[in-house]
Parts: sequence; structure tokens; C-alpha cells
Amino acid sequence: MDKLRIFIFILSLLSFSPAVHAFWVWTPETNRWINPKYNVKENPKLQLDYALEFYNSKEYKKASEEFRKLIKHYPKAREAAEAQYYLGVVLTEEGTLFKAFKEYQLVIDKYPFSERIPEIVKKQYEIGNMFLEGKGKRSEVLQAVVGGDYDIIEVFRTVIRNAPYGEYAAPSQYKIGLYLLEKRLYQEARDEFEKTINDYPNTEWAKAASFQIAMSDSKRSSDPQYDQQVTKTAVEEFKEFAQKYPDAELSDNAQKQIQSLREKEAENNYVVAEFYEKHKKFDAAKIYYSSIVEDYRDTEWAKKALEKIQKINSKVK
Repeated sequence: MDKLRIFIFILSLLSFSPAVHAFWVWTPETNRWINPKYNVKENPKLQLDYALEFYNSKEYKKASEEFRKLIKHYPKAREAAEAQYYLGVVLTEEGTLFKAFKEYQLVIDKYPFSERIPEIVKKQYEIGNMFLEGKGKRSEVLQAVVGGDYDIIEVFRTVIRNAPYGEYAAPSQYKIGLYLLEKRLYQEARDEFEKTINDYPNTEWAKAASFQIAMSDSKRSSDPQYDQQVTKTAVEEFKEFAQKYPDAELSDNAQKQIQSLREKEAENNYVVAEFYEKHKKFDAAKIYYSSIVEDYRDTEWAKKALEKIQKINSKVK
């Protein structure tokens, strides 16, 4: 009995403590003390409306807390999916894009009935685009876990997986290749562009991908003094593109790329010819110089090669 009196006495002292009153409130309805910080409204709709009040006033931290309360206490309610969606919206507006992408994905994974899914796929695609443009905050922890590059690929692959036949699938596949091309991963980029053509053959993205395949080969072609087989392949790919899509905006660019690659091929032959000339193998040198004059007459190397032939002829008379 004495122990009970001591307990009641301590409890009565605590009940008058200002610090305790700041966090705990007695509720006659439940006949117990509750902490308002962890309290939740009596139904999910009221809780959602309460959280949205903080969101609309841009009190994002408090809004996120209230959205998470709803998800925790009413996980099967329709409003839970809406709360999960707004967690992604809040992070997007704060510029924490990769975390926003993850929160959006939880809507698709946990609430496949949500009417927000088409909108979420679009938002995830937009996040991928923002990453390509260099936007979005990335913490050191995120970089250590994900790496410096590959969250962009993860975002676009997720868009494809979420809606493989949706309007954002083909551009997502194409932009994976474009991103790898920018990172100078030429063979990997080429593979992704080929997948764009194979999976989405009747789209504008397939047309663009065929151009970028040639561009990938052009980029990975070796320096002039080495084997130019990749360069030859790129030239043929650009020619094929220009013939197949003569009216495409990229056709003019393809013609410029062809000319640039032909200059590189001519330079390669010129370097080889100079090697033979230096070692006084004039017949072999003339073969390479002559091939430039005959096959690459539209390049700057043709005139140089002709002058070399004339010089050799004067020497071997």
C-alpha cells in the first residue's frame, strides 16, 4: 500500500510539472495521457487534411511528419497512398530529387490501386531529366552508396519498368544511352541505343537512336595512326541514316559527321604513307598517297597527297 501511495504522489508531482505539460495531455475520451506530437486524427481523411494544411503553408517538415503518421496508423486507407505521394512532392519541391524518386516509387510498390501512378511515372521521368541537367541535391552518403553516376540510369530504368508501353518508356531508354555517351562509355551507350530501336521501332526516339549509334562509333573510333575499322563503320552508319531519313533534322549533322570521319580516314592513310616514305619504300608510299587522291578527293589531305606523289616521282627518276 505504501508503494502505491508513493507512486501516486510522484505521479501527481509530475502532472504539475511544466515540462511534462508541454508534451503530455490528459484526454477524458481515452482516460489516459497522450503526447500530441505522436497523436493522430481519429480518421485518415482528417489526418490527411491536417497534413495538407502544413503542406499548403510550406511547412514541409511538419507536413512530412503528419503524412508519415497517416501511413503508420492507417496503412490500408486510400489516404495513405495520397500521403505517400505527397512525401515525394515535398522532397521534389525541396530539391532532394533522388529521395523524392524513391518516395514516389513506394506509391507504385505499396499502393498499385492509386490513381496517381500515371502522374508519378511522369514525375519520375522529369526527375531523370533534371538529373541530366545537373539539378538535385546529392548527399555524400547517397554518392557513396549509389555512386557518382548511376542513379540517373536507375531512375530511367524504373520509369520503363513501371510503364513499359507508356509515353515515357522510349525517351527513357534513349536517354540512358545519351547519358552513357556523355560519360564516354561508347560501347555501353551503343547497346542502349540499339535497345531503343529494337523495343520502340516506330517512334521518333528510334530514329534519333540510329543517329546516336553512328555517333557512338564515331566517338570511339581510334586516333588516325591506328586501325580505322570503327571509323569506316561509323561512316556507313551515318550514310545509312541520311538515306533512310533524308528529311530529318539530324541529316545535315550526319553529312557533317561523314565528312569529318572521311578526313580522319584520309589522315590515317597519309600517316601510313609518310611512314613508308620515311623508310624509303616509295612504291608503298605512293599506293597510300594515291588512294587518298582517288578516294578522298573531297578532303584537305588530297592536295597534300598529290604534292607528295609529285615529290616522290622527282626523287626516283
